[in-house]
Amino acid sequence: MPKSEVTPNSPSVNKSVNAKPSSVELHIPIKILSNETATGSNTPSGNIHFREQKGDFQRLRTMMNSLLIVLFFALPFISIDGRQAILLDISQQQFFFFGITLWPQDFTLLAWIFIAAAFGLFFITVFWGRVWCGYLCPQTAWTFIYVWIETRIEGSSNKRKQLDKASWSGSKIGKRSTKHLLWGLAALLTGCGFISYFIPARELYIDILTGNASFWVTSWVWFFAICTYLNAGWMREQMCLHCCPYSRFQAVMFDANTKTVTYDAQRGESRGPRKRKQETNLRGSNLGDCVDCNLCVEVCPTGIDIRNGLQYECINCGACVDACNETMLKFDYKPNLIGYMSENDLKGVSYSYWRSPRFLGYGAAVVIMLIVIGLDLNSRSEIQLNVIRDRQSLYRETADNKIENTYQLKIRNKTQDTKQYQLAVDSEMPFSLIADPIITLAAGEQVDYPVTVLADKDAIPSGRKMIQFSVTDVKQPSQQVSQETGFFSP
Repeated sequence: MPKSEVTPNSPSVNKSVNAKPSSVELHIPIKILSNETATGSNTPSGNIHFREQKGDFQRLRTMMNSLLIVLFFALPFISIDGRQAILLDISQQQFFFFGITLWPQDFTLLAWIFIAAAFGLFFITVFWGRVWCGYLCPQTAWTFIYVWIETRIEGSSNKRKQLDKASWSGSKIGKRSTKHLLWGLAALLTGCGFISYFIPARELYIDILTGNASFWVTSWVWFFAICTYLNAGWMREQMCLHCCPYSRFQAVMFDANTKTVTYDAQRGESRGPRKRKQETNLRGSNLGDCVDCNLCVEVCPTGIDIRNGLQYECINCGACVDACNETMLKFDYKPNLIGYMSENDLKGVSYSYWRSPRFLGYGAAVVIMLIVIGLDLNSRSEIQLNVIRDRQSLYRETADNKIENTYQLKIRNKTQDTKQYQLAVDSEMPFSLIADPIITLAAGEQVDYPVTVLADKDAIPSGRKMIQFSVTDVKQPSQQVSQETGFFSP
């Protein structure tokens, strides 16, 4: 029968309650759980102590989380052309990204990248649901690290529950102190790792360890360390349940073909304990394949019962899939009573993604954003030019019957190499430039370069004429910028 029809007096529950203990009855019977959280792995304090689980999906999750963490700490130590590969230097207003230097005016490129990443996430969600949360989200990765530390110190989930209920003793104080000390060290390393994307990593770690870091650097490291300690150590699933916006709207991207962690109720119900390898659906028996072991609840990091149907709390980590498959193997039943399945999979319906509006829409959005990023990168200039007219006077007349206008050129070398630039003024009329036409700028340097443009009074019409300043890289003529401005004469 569907889960919604199970009551405390239903046959499946009564059988579970009255059955004699055996080697196959792993845990207490299933309880009716609210949509907010399951109580199977909760303690009186409200903490969820979920069991460690092994299996194919947990190995994949561990590998993905480990890769994420290694990259998080290692990337700041990678150098390209003598500079940190990824560094957001706020004081110098520069962002170094694998040999590319981005300035504040280039941050539209980062906006395109973030938009493309968002559409890419939506595109993947159409296929595999909330897999980002289960396999790549930093909150999930650090939560599992903290739980791993907790398990090594305090023991399995049952031992941790007992420790919560136990009165304070020397043993409990020792275990808790050790756990929180290790949590604190992990949080401090995480704080250093995050700030190393803003301050050169090799200097930061040395300054923090030796106590030579400035007040503000130390404050920011400790701020992110405290956030990590609270999020991964204490809040954990509360971040996913109440703080993460993705959990609230991710279901709108689902369709009938989206594969999410799903319980096959038609195959599993009615649930209940039984002997190993007992056949189901026999005459006189209404048992399905679910043996009501409750492991799917106990391994869930958010404490839900997946048998209640699709819930926004589910992060699709696959822990319940591995736990259920382990039980199915023991009972010699088919795997994937709980598995990554779509609505159409459960119905046995074949459906093409090419007919899905979401698939086509999100896919087209990703392609468009990648094209925009390519065009933006291709049109990006390594030189910045800003022309400012002299505001004191429109023009000046010289004794030899010439007209001159004065300008201030702000020129920036946006590369990390010393460059020589050729300065020129272009117009259909005879204008001459009174300034050194060759400018040398160091890496990342900006100069205010005063120039004067001169013209014969009799050779130009009165009023305002348009001229164009251009700055060209001497060694790379393809790198050129220009800007129009006005030239005034009486």
